[in-house]
Amino acid sequence: MLGADGLTDTSLTEAPAGCGPILPPAGRIQRPLRQQVFEHVRAQGRAARADIARALCISAGSVTALTADLIAMGLLREVEGAPLEGREAGRGRPPVALEIVPDGRHVIGIKLSDERQSAVLADFGGRRLADAVLPAPARRKALTEALDEVEALVSRLREQAPGRRVDAVGIGLSGLVDHRTGRVAWSPLLEGEDIAFKQAAEERLGLPVHVDNDANVLTLAELWFGAGRALPDFAVVTIEHGVGMGLVLDGRLFRGSRGMGLELGHIKVQLDGALCRCGQRGCLEAYLADYALAREAATALDRDPRAPQSPQAMLETLFREAKAGHHAARTIFARAGRYLAVGLANVVQLFDPDLIILSGERMRYDFLYADEVLAEMQDLTLTKGRPPARVEIHAWGDLVWAQGAVALALGMLTDEVLGSGS
Repeated sequence: MLGADGLTDTSLTEAPAGCGPILPPAGRIQRPLRQQVFEHVRAQGRAARADIARALCISAGSVTALTADLIAMGLLREVEGAPLEGREAGRGRPPVALEIVPDGRHVIGIKLSDERQSAVLADFGGRRLADAVLPAPARRKALTEALDEVEALVSRLREQAPGRRVDAVGIGLSGLVDHRTGRVAWSPLLEGEDIAFKQAAEERLGLPVHVDNDANVLTLAELWFGAGRALPDFAVVTIEHGVGMGLVLDGRLFRGSRGMGLELGHIKVQLDGALCRCGQRGCLEAYLADYALAREAATALDRDPRAPQSPQAMLETLFREAKAGHHAARTIFARAGRYLAVGLANVVQLFDPDLIILSGERMRYDFLYADEVLAEMQDLTLTKGRPPARVEIHAWGDLVWAQGAVALALGMLTDEVLGSGS
């Protein structure tokens, strides 16, 4: 069953729906077998020992020993008579399945943005237990003020779900974020540069904190809970207050050598072009993001740029006028769509993903993904003799970003509990 934001709502189903990538990640990094068993069960929701052995290509004896270990650790439990995927109930001994113990660990996922902050509290199975959305001033702020907002969200979640110990926190925010160190080189949300965000957040909360770019956490939401669970390669392009991109290759989130790659919003599409909020000119974001469209809307709709009106309100007006046939308003969206086609064609040409997911609040503006835009994207790519990349539109709400930060925290916590160092 789907929740209001389109993600699977496991609280409404009798059996756990499962979360996490269904396909095992490829590459040189091999996780311990015990961790692979746990992650397989979590991804499937429930699994029999024989199914685990087949899926991981290991012996039945190994599965028995590994699952006994995980049961002793309080991470798995047996469920008799449980329905298993693809199996019919029959006579004889009731089937015995394994599922994770969801209340064994808890994490919080947080998305920081320009106008509102969102957060989700989830158990070790990814099931949402509580959520919160709080308004935020649309301006750059000092680190201490941003951490005040984070602390307020954590407090709100704890009030909704008292008595649950939190083991880790994941935070997504826009900008150049080094996931390994937790430092933010630059963000449109924060004052200053090269900010030790992870360290400061851990000191404030007294909890392990993991930080990543917001497009990456949205990509993790698709990889753990959405359309990317069974895909080895896919890309997510986000259009909201900025333009971002996340990429999964061989079942793993790709971040670049320094954790700050795939800044699609800051590829140059016009030399000496429009001014971007990063301070440079000609970035793709300067033609697609909220502030860019609102900047042009003021002129097209003959509005006083000094009049107090939020970019969101300006965009809503621009969209209504475009739908009503206003020529200048339609032209703004049409030009933005052409620049988006250029950006998407570059993604296809560089990475050849099986699927591109266009996501974010701006996906409500259908001019940005009209047939003409997608056709131009295909025309700009060398797809002769090959099927074109699929494109899907996911107009998620705020909480899906926080759910992606939940996936970030769950992945790191699982590595800590069951990784090679455990």
